[in-house]
Amino acid sequence: MKLLMHTCCAPCSVYCIDSLRKEEIEPTVYWYNPNIHPYMEYKARRDCLKEYTASIGVNAIFEEDYGLDEFCKNVIGDLKNRCVNYCYRVRIEQTAKYAKENGYDCFTTTLLVSPYQKHEELKKVCEEIAEKYGLKFLYRDFRVGFREGQAKAREIGLYMQKYCGCIFSEEIRYYNRNQAKPDIPMDLKTVKEEKPQVKKIENKEAYMDMLLEADPSKASIMKYLNDSDVYGLQLNDEIISLAVILHIDNKTLELKNLVTKKEYRNKGYAKRLLRHLCGNYKQKYDKMIVGTTENNIPFYVKQGFDKYEKTLKNYFIDNYDEEIKDGNLISTDMIYYAKDLKKKM
Repeated sequence: MKLLMHTCCAPCSVYCIDSLRKEEIEPTVYWYNPNIHPYMEYKARRDCLKEYTASIGVNAIFEEDYGLDEFCKNVIGDLKNRCVNYCYRVRIEQTAKYAKENGYDCFTTTLLVSPYQKHEELKKVCEEIAEKYGLKFLYRDFRVGFREGQAKAREIGLYMQKYCGCIFSEEIRYYNRNQAKPDIPMDLKTVKEEKPQVKKIENKEAYMDMLLEADPSKASIMKYLNDSDVYGLQLNDEIISLAVILHIDNKTLELKNLVTKKEYRNKGYAKRLLRHLCGNYKQKYDKMIVGTTENNIPFYVKQGFDKYEKTLKNYFIDNYDEEIKDGNLISTDMIYYAKDLKKKM
């Protein structure tokens, strides 16, 4: 399958790309959005998508057409139906045309992820245009992952637009405070927005099994646990991520343990918890340090731990009875990095 995916913006693409990749389908992103206005909004969304697709290794094609004049000419006579009759149609038609001319056998669109779009009408437009060009329309009701995708987009710092795209949707966004809620199918209404809460843990040893996933020595954990603050990220009454913070002196903290339950990993929860704690501690402390293995350095550098402090040679050999695996490597040295809590990110 060679799939061309019309893409309206980076945040909407997050869940679509992730879910397609889980199906072992690798989409090519196609940017064609002459309905987005004004120009600086168009540019912000386009540039964000360029950066995001490059960062995750997705092939992307950018069809430049800032079409304010054509948009106004085509919608002015029927503003209420502009989405279906122009905005959907002009973008999907161009996507199908490009797909046909460049050897793609199917297409889809990230517009299918938004509960704010006219989903069934959009689907009909796609099916109609697919038949016209002799292509397959790959239909997925991506709306089930809308909130998940938006949460991940915020977590990684993507530009989050405040309205659909055109100047009329911007007007509705800022002036019409009584908009109807989006029409979400009944089977999708059970999908709740996840809002994890940070909670201070008092019964620290009750979470020993979880802490051992990051530091496999109970003796090692007990050396710092009682003197540390322990915080958990709670989701639907379940602690899914933990951070252990040791107070070194009146200006310095050490992150001793950071762990997320296996089924919740790679969703940004540890980063969320760590960012929350750094934000709170910066009111009183200047620096947070962390000792880590070689493989985990990139993770911490991305979280602002970008100043090398020191290396404890053979730490894992001298302090643990069993070999400590770090991916495919056997860990030997403990490497310390520091984060300036006062520094603006």
